[in-house]
Amino acid sequence: MQPPPSDEERILVLAPRGRDAQVIEQVLLRDGIQCSACSAYEDLLAQLDRPVGAAFIVEEALYETDLTPLMDKLAQQPSWSDFPIVLLMSPITGKSGVNTRLRFKNLGNVILLERPINAESLRSAAASVLRARKRQYQARSDLQERADLNATLESRIAERTAALAQANDRLMREMNERERAQMALVQTQKMEALGHLTSGISHDFNNLLSIIQGNADLLDLLTTDERLKRMANTIRKAAKQGAKMTGQLLAFSRGQPLDLKAFDLNKALEGVKDLLTASLGARVRVQLDLAPDISFVKADLNQIELAVLNLAINAKDAIQGTGTVTVKTAVRPAPDGLIADRDYAVISVIDTGEGINPEILAKVFDPFFTTKPLGKGTGLGLSQVYGIAQQSGGTAKVKSEVGVGTTVEIWLPLADPEDKVEPELRPDLRINPDERRACIFVVEDEPTVRQFIVESLEILGYRVMQAEHAQAGLDQLETVHPDLLITDFLMPGMTGAELIKKAQKKYPGLPAIIATGYADLQAVDEVIDTEMVLRKPFQLNDLAYKVRFALSRSTRALPVALAN
Repeated sequence: MQPPPSDEERILVLAPRGRDAQVIEQVLLRDGIQCSACSAYEDLLAQLDRPVGAAFIVEEALYETDLTPLMDKLAQQPSWSDFPIVLLMSPITGKSGVNTRLRFKNLGNVILLERPINAESLRSAAASVLRARKRQYQARSDLQERADLNATLESRIAERTAALAQANDRLMREMNERERAQMALVQTQKMEALGHLTSGISHDFNNLLSIIQGNADLLDLLTTDERLKRMANTIRKAAKQGAKMTGQLLAFSRGQPLDLKAFDLNKALEGVKDLLTASLGARVRVQLDLAPDISFVKADLNQIELAVLNLAINAKDAIQGTGTVTVKTAVRPAPDGLIADRDYAVISVIDTGEGINPEILAKVFDPFFTTKPLGKGTGLGLSQVYGIAQQSGGTAKVKSEVGVGTTVEIWLPLADPEDKVEPELRPDLRINPDERRACIFVVEDEPTVRQFIVESLEILGYRVMQAEHAQAGLDQLETVHPDLLITDFLMPGMTGAELIKKAQKKYPGLPAIIATGYADLQAVDEVIDTEMVLRKPFQLNDLAYKVRFALSRSTRALPVALAN
């Protein structure tokens, strides 16, 4: 079933005389075409102001008529419209008909049909003009749609531009984040590589220092010549300086064992204020800005005090000996680069110096890097701070602005509630136990270090057996039957920790000491207490103390008397 025709498909019929209008309307209604008969020319003009599809006009209705109003209306049509008119002509009978046809040529879209016309021709003409008119309506819709699009084009361009700007901002943020992550990764890899390098150097250097310092002790012990004793003392002092340097390197590489215990951070910093004031001099003002919400942190108290002192001395150099150094504490959430998602205590050492150039800011934690003149610094102070913070489970950061000053931060984990206890004092074992002779088994892969330890123990009066590596020591255990095992940590084939674990399976309760300048603390903690670690380089008194301490804790019966 066809939908009802709209007004826009209506055909106007101007045939005021006779029954022509009625006949035309009846013919076209057969095809469902709606017609409107106009009673006069003026009625036609009025109907053209409403939606309409075409007009059928009999020629004689326009005789002696002013066509100007009709031509004006057609001239005012929109660009998409070309109103169709079908003129039903009569045989030419006079001058008026000729003039009318000549004027109609200027109307535009006019179809001339001569009468008499049959019904089929009339219906065909109506269908043709309505099809043409519908195409004009489609053009109108297309033009309107285009106009609507053009009307919203600016807003759509603005929306699209804003969307592109947002996407560009997001891309730039992602690029910046990726660049920061890449820089952090490169920095981490660089620091890790430097850590491996420095730990290896420190291990070998500690072996050499152990030999130097130990033989100086032996020389001092065995001679009565005051001149030789002074030389031995000078050697010991130089060895201690070297040991301090290796300690700084090991702190950076996280190879130095730390005594991680809970302590009150603010109380500790208040305790070192006098030391800071004395170290920095009267021209430098030391200011403490301590947050009240900080209680206990878990770290090595001695190392943190040393780190703060080093940073304060650096700050004094930065302000050229005059100004204010501020030590500040705060609690902050975990920064980027720390795995633990928790709050941290932050120690900030702030100076008002000249600041550090951005080009070298990323290098300040590198070992041996220093901005001080040649001979004025080792370049190990900040690397030591970095290593202490890392090994404590935190990190170190530096912020600086040229002309404003520098802030170095130490991030430390807050202590858990159950850890908030003051550290216990180590028992004093300077008094010798009952004198009984004991057998000590020394396993050390470095021949000169092994020789020094063996000679030192023999001078102290112990029976000593030795092996050149871990597997040889394990093979000799059954024949040696030692009362105490002293071993190096880093050895080819098997570490000292692994040797102790296997030895204690064969001889439960066998006391052991690991003598090392670098150790995997986790591996050591699995087999012995940190009290049983003898840190290289060590003095003869340190060795004697550790041996007596280990034998005093032994549950094994000693066969003979222990010497002084």
